[in-house]
Amino acid sequence: MRKTVLFLLILFISLPIVKADEGMWIPALLKKYNIEDMQKAGFKLSAEDIYSVNQACLKDAVVGLGREGSPFHHFCTGEIISDKGLMITNHHCGYGAIQAHSSLEHNYLRDGFWAMSMEEELANPGITASFLVRIEDVTEKVEAILRTKLAPKAQKARIKAIMDEAVKGTNLKANIKSFFAGNQYFMSVYKIYKDVRLVGAPPSAIGKFGGDTDNWAWPRHTGDFSMFRIYADSNNEPAAYSKNNQPLKPKKSLTISLKGVKENDFTMVFGYPGTTKEYLTSYAIDQVQNIENPEKIAIRTLKLETIKASMASSELLRIKYSAKAAGVANSWKRWKGEIKGLKRFNTIKLKQDLEAKFQKWAEVTPKRKLNYANILPQMKELYAQKAEYARAYAYAVEAGIRGPEIIGFINSVNSFLKSYNGKDEKKLEAFYGKIDAFFKNFDLNTDRKIFVKLMSHYIKNSSPKFLPEELKKLEGKDIDKISKKLYNKSFYTSKSRLKKIISKQKYKKLYKGKLNLIAQSITNKFRKEIAPEYYKIDSKVNSFQKAWLAGLMEMQKDKKFYPDANSSFRVSYGKIKGYESRDAVTYGHYTTLKGIMEKDRPEIYDYNVPEKLRELYRTKNYGKYTQNGEVPVCFVATNHTTGGNSGSPVLNANGELIGLNFDRAWDGVMSDMYYNPEICRNIALDIRYALFIIDKYAGAKRLIDEMKFAE
Repeated sequence: MRKTVLFLLILFISLPIVKADEGMWIPALLKKYNIEDMQKAGFKLSAEDIYSVNQACLKDAVVGLGREGSPFHHFCTGEIISDKGLMITNHHCGYGAIQAHSSLEHNYLRDGFWAMSMEEELANPGITASFLVRIEDVTEKVEAILRTKLAPKAQKARIKAIMDEAVKGTNLKANIKSFFAGNQYFMSVYKIYKDVRLVGAPPSAIGKFGGDTDNWAWPRHTGDFSMFRIYADSNNEPAAYSKNNQPLKPKKSLTISLKGVKENDFTMVFGYPGTTKEYLTSYAIDQVQNIENPEKIAIRTLKLETIKASMASSELLRIKYSAKAAGVANSWKRWKGEIKGLKRFNTIKLKQDLEAKFQKWAEVTPKRKLNYANILPQMKELYAQKAEYARAYAYAVEAGIRGPEIIGFINSVNSFLKSYNGKDEKKLEAFYGKIDAFFKNFDLNTDRKIFVKLMSHYIKNSSPKFLPEELKKLEGKDIDKISKKLYNKSFYTSKSRLKKIISKQKYKKLYKGKLNLIAQSITNKFRKEIAPEYYKIDSKVNSFQKAWLAGLMEMQKDKKFYPDANSSFRVSYGKIKGYESRDAVTYGHYTTLKGIMEKDRPEIYDYNVPEKLRELYRTKNYGKYTQNGEVPVCFVATNHTTGGNSGSPVLNANGELIGLNFDRAWDGVMSDMYYNPEICRNIALDIRYALFIIDKYAGAKRLIDEMKFAE
């Protein structure tokens, strides 16, 4: 098998260039695989202008946003737009930070926030900003370790040693990830900054215009941007927050284009796409389409109904639950779109046709038969075994562990207490801070209602085999009535009672509570019975997935393969282009401020346009941010993107910033598993709309003055 893998890596290097549009490409390899194709499509720069380790380049202006503890899991992307470390990303990427700074007195979610000086910029502990320094192919080193008979833990230690050696004596951090289902390994080296401050954000009526209704939709009119600034120490190096820190002096900042966009213009997206699964088998697609997504959608529907009802009842609850509602709704709607798209293009049948060809090809020679003929039959059997565990996993996680907030909170409290020695005061104070943060955005009655709905659904629909024992005791009982007693009496639902019992170290009394018993019953059922078997089967699936992909690459010698997204730095490219959604429904490639006014509905929270924006529209006070006499708002293109690409810079053929990626069109949201160039579109905020809001709406001209423009 080792010889087969080496052959495939050589084959991959020699593959011909094919269509743009689809694919998330490794920037260090663009010179070998993509640059000619990009230049034919209109790109006017070189591969070194995108990625270089010897000179400042476009990659040096792109930021991976993460969190301390998991900085390599980039939840969003941002880009540097001034020589003073000014960064722009999506509003929904900054939403948690904006919400954390909000209160009834200073409701930045509702009213927006603009620092009119650097002194007013707000710190955000825990957020990290990563800059890619270099990428290295470490396949041979990693494979050599994986071929040893060492235990998995020892193998991981040796792989970690490779990363440690790569950054020894520096303040850099290294991370190794697998590509092509484990057929190749690359190491990314980063410089990670920890002082990231909120600079500006429009009100939610602009930054989240259209709310969940317009999410994943086109046409779109959402001003989805927020602004931060990265700070460094006196040597321009990463440092924890300090008043003495100075704005970062970046190696590169992006030039902003005011020239506008038109149909078929070349576009390029940089960023940190999270996860795609383009090479799944029909068995996997069938499980997603008919088991996993439907179950998760049903559970989240109940949760969303409850949260939205609470938000509508109180401005304080709207502040507390806005970010949570957005998080729940985002995947909920995407899962719906995935089902729609997979069914529309009959993806299961397309995969089955490919598998039939593969099976026939695999049985032609003894060598192929040995390496590949048994892959698909084994995968079919494994997915049949996985089905009941996938369903149980959905219930335990979505309805249980991540369902009512109190269950996750109970788990975190219990986890802390198990590791706490009862003496470390600093550790205890730090945990008390986490307790305070939880209760700041927790509403007992809202969570209790979520508990009632989700536990009732769990009990009614879960397989008896996987129903936690404590939930079995609730079958046939009045869960609403029981929940009131549970929530009102539990130590976990009261900040003061919880801190008091922890300070007195009366943990046994804490653990005996009925709500804790329910939480632990769900968690233990998941950890001891569901997850082990689920991951055991999944591990076997992954080993066959590696061989499946290796076989596909050998069979389809004329096809250029790109690796699935894995939260590492990628480049995708395509063109500005509208699309035909369905018969007789064709969408143009951009929207304008006029469309916002057409959607204006003061009585509907998500469509209530701010009065100042209405005034700017009435007076046509647009400044230089127009196209054909209108202020452009959003546009669509054929770039292949996914979660993590939120906030990614969209660049033109000259490498100039024209927009911020923030979404995909719902018709083609199945692109994580099946990309179809006819319908798959990324949605971007036109940078001119962001500039218009910063300048004309917010009056934050000091920020405009920092930027560089190409007019």
